[in-house]
Parts: sequence; C-alpha cells; structure tokens
Amino acid sequence: MPKRSDDIIDTDVLVVGGGPAGLALALELGTQGRRCMLVECNPRSGLVPRAKTTNVRTRELLRRWGIADKLAAASPFGTDYPSNVVFATRMGGRELARFENAFSCAPARDPRFSEHAQWIPQYKVEAVLKARVQELDSVALRFATRLLDFTQDGDTVLATLEDVETRTTVRVRARFLVGADGARSTVREKLGIRMEGTSPLGQHTNVVFRAPGLAGAHALGPAVMYWLLNPDVPCVIAPLDQGDLWTFGYSRANSGDATPEQLIPRALGFDIGLEVLSTDEWTAHQLLAQRYREGRVFLAGDACHLHPPFGGHGMNMGIADAVDLGWKLSAVLSGWGGPALLDSYEIERRQVHQRVVNESVVNHSHSTSNLLQPHLDEDGEQGDAIRAEVRERILALKRAEFYSLGVVIGAHYEASPILAREPADQPTLEPTYTYQPNARPGCRAPHHWLQPGRQWGASLYDHFTPAGFTLLVTRAAAEPHAAAVQAEAATLRVPLLVTVPNDDALRELYGTDLVLVRPDHHVAWRGNDAQAACAALAFACGAPVSIDFPDADLPLTTTGDIA
Repeated sequence: MPKRSDDIIDTDVLVVGGGPAGLALALELGTQGRRCMLVECNPRSGLVPRAKTTNVRTRELLRRWGIADKLAAASPFGTDYPSNVVFATRMGGRELARFENAFSCAPARDPRFSEHAQWIPQYKVEAVLKARVQELDSVALRFATRLLDFTQDGDTVLATLEDVETRTTVRVRARFLVGADGARSTVREKLGIRMEGTSPLGQHTNVVFRAPGLAGAHALGPAVMYWLLNPDVPCVIAPLDQGDLWTFGYSRANSGDATPEQLIPRALGFDIGLEVLSTDEWTAHQLLAQRYREGRVFLAGDACHLHPPFGGHGMNMGIADAVDLGWKLSAVLSGWGGPALLDSYEIERRQVHQRVVNESVVNHSHSTSNLLQPHLDEDGEQGDAIRAEVRERILALKRAEFYSLGVVIGAHYEASPILAREPADQPTLEPTYTYQPNARPGCRAPHHWLQPGRQWGASLYDHFTPAGFTLLVTRAAAEPHAAAVQAEAATLRVPLLVTVPNDDALRELYGTDLVLVRPDHHVAWRGNDAQAACAALAFACGAPVSIDFPDADLPLTTTGDIA
C-alpha cells in the first residue's frame, strides 16, 4: 500500500509532464519568479527521437530565455550542416528531387526572424530546457513521480502525487494545475475531456539504428531527411546523432512481416553493417480536445492536440502553448492579469492548432507510398519521363511541408477577448510557405535587425521584455507619448518597458508611432494616440472594462466587450 504523508506542499502552479511543453511552462513561470512544481512519471531518456525540428519560432523563444546558443552548441552535426531534404529511389539509387534549406535552418542572418531553425533530436532539446529550469530557485522538479488524482475549488487545486519507486504519496496545493502530460494525458482523462477528430490516419514504425560509414556510402550528399520511393519499402531515413545513429520510418502497411534488419538494406539499395537499437510504433491522429480548460486546470501540448509529425510542428506548438499560457498565468498570479486573460488561452491557441493539424494531415497524405510510381528506377526515355513527372509532383505537393514560415511565424490570432482589433481586420491566410510581416493586433510583431551581427541586442526582440508589455515607439518624435502610458501602467501595476530604438525603418514596418507588444511577441495594439494606448493596455491585461479608442488616424474595434 502507498505510504501517505499528511503534509501539504504549496505552490503557484503544478505542471504535470516533463516533456518540452512542461519544461517550457516551468521555465516561463520560473523566469517570472512564480513558484512551480513539475512532476514526470516516465524516464525521459533513451534514443527515441520524437521531434527533430526545432523551428524558427521556438528558437526565437529560446533566445528570449537566453538559451538559443545552448541549443546550437548541442547540435550533433553543427549548425552549418545543410538542412536539405532529398527524394530518391533508394540511398544508392537515383535522385528525384530536393529541397534546400528546409525549415530555414541555415545560420545566415535573415531579416524575417531572430533565430534560424535547427535539426536536433528532441532529447537534446529537453536536456537544454531542463538544465535551465534546474537553475531557477522557484521551480521544483520531481521525476519518477505520478499524478494520482486532484480536486479543485474556486481558489485552489489539491493534487495527490506518488513516488513511483517508494510509492510514497504527497499532496500539493496549487493555484493552478496544467496537464502537459502528452497524448495519454492523465489530467485530460480525469477531467473527462474527449479528443475529437479522426483516428487512426495510419500506423507507423520508427527505428533507430547504428550504421558506421553510412553518411559517406551514398552519392546523395548530406541531408536531414532522405525520402525513398521504391516498391520494396517506401520510407524516410534520417541522420539522428553522432555515433552513426540514424532513424528509419515507414508505414506498417508496407512492411509485411519483414524485420527492420531486412527492410533497411532494401531501402538503402546496398548492404552495410547495421545494428537496430530501438523500435517505436506510433499512430497518426487528427484530434483536438473538446476544451483546454476546466476551472483552474488547463491542458497544453499533446494533451490537447494530436496530429501527424509531417512538417515538424508538434513539439514546437507545445512550447508555444507553454509561453502563451505561462505569461498569462504569471500575470494573474502577480495581480495584474484580469479574468479574460485566462479565457483567451484556448480561444487564441485553438486557432493555431486547427490550422497546423489540418496542414499536417495534408502533409501526411503525400507520403512516400502515395508519391511512388512504377518504373522510377528504369533506364531510358520512359524512366526519364516518369522521374520528371514525379519530380514536379514532389516539388508541388511537399513544398508546404518544408517551407512553412507562413504558419510558423505568420500565425495570427483573430477572435480574442484581449485584442484591440482594427476595422475590417482579417489578415489574409497566406499559403503555409509564404510569410509577409504584419503588425496588426494578434500577429507576431514583425522582426527587424537593429545592429550588424547576431549578438544579443542586435535583434529588435532583444529590446522587448518577457516579464510584461513593451511599448515600442517607432520614431523618436513620438517618445513624449510614452509618459502617459507609463503612468497608466503604474496605476494598473502592469510591468511596462518603453523601447525607442530610433530606427527609421520601424515606422514603415509597423505603420504607427506606438505599438503595444505582449510578453509573447504578439502585437496587442498599435496606433498614434497615448490615450488609446492606455485603454489598450488595460484591455490587453484582461480587465473587464468598457473603453473606447479615440485614435483618429487609426480607428479601432475590438473582439471583446468594448463600447
């Protein structure tokens, strides 16, 4: 029988789940000085790669936490390794098509974002996040600990935890609880929240294997993925880590009774010494939770959205969930966040989740099996014609999967109870592969380099505060307006940083003199009038107020209860 302690541990937020979303939430809360306890029952170890793409947006958030350079240093192949995606019949066969700089991993400076993406296994991302969390005095990590049950009232959540080794139980009283505990979420199950959508979309196998010398045993050149189209085993093979580690992914519908040891040489097209280290079965889903919140309990990451990994969005979307929910919880706990702030979490994030789930399902439908055509390896004119046809089909159908900045940094919030919206404000939903900077409320603030190089301070984002709101003054002549907004922030007890970069390009980029930027880099309001900025600040904090925006140059409407 479990041994029970009668002591109760108090904390602000109890986070269940020690994957990327849970660690990111603990990091977000901890850097704001909030008390947080994170519990995880499963060992976060082994070679199962899960995600391998840390996208541009996640790397921007890592820069915001001051650890983007730590992740770069953890790269198994170096950040200069080319993020090409190659399609071929086999690794020893004919090349069909290629996408260069997939996911925007090239380290060259880009005006659209502050950090390039990175090809790196998820277990290394988790290690970097965990190391930073362990430096935070306000965060307690409890691994080998499971959530047994919880109850809640109007003020707190009371949870019972169990040490999986000693079977000792302990009770934790928190202001809020967040389930970031993955696809089989215990928190979601205990809330009775269903996942809605379609499942299964497909059954897949992922294998980690060691093959010394494989990187130099073919003529396709370095790449982050090799999509192999052949009738024996259509699949994807990818480098994973140092030590000649690779992954091999395929649909179970195409494998029959063959073992990975039999399938891998067929996919390669040649024999090579290999050792299978792990095999992981997984199912593709198209699912969203009915709701993301019940009272003081929230869901984040895979606990509330599941989709195929094609496009590399899953882990990244969970980390973005954590930042969105984290700053809002911190604001409420600090006393300056109003009730609408927590209501906005599901409203805003579900919009992004729905689009990403839909995009991922489309990407999943264009699999190696579906792209395969007979005679791809055939010599002569017929083979040449078929390969040319398949090449054009690959380039057309897979472009959105590998060039996806339109959703990665172009995602914007529409309906939201904390956004001051502009008249007829409906930003065009661009194709996934197209990104146009947009400074309308709800959009990610357009990026701009203020100095040469990539060092801290060179990016406009380095001059935004993660601990509150930033008032960006886009031209020096408008700086006197900032005093009124600072006075209002002091009255509301809202942390506000005023930044005046004095860069002529900013006025044109943002379209107004004043821009109110949220802690998560999204624009809350823009305009030219200090009175309007004061009203927008109160509204963006979730205050239940009725306000008007008098900016004659940029009249505004809102999505909330605004007179």
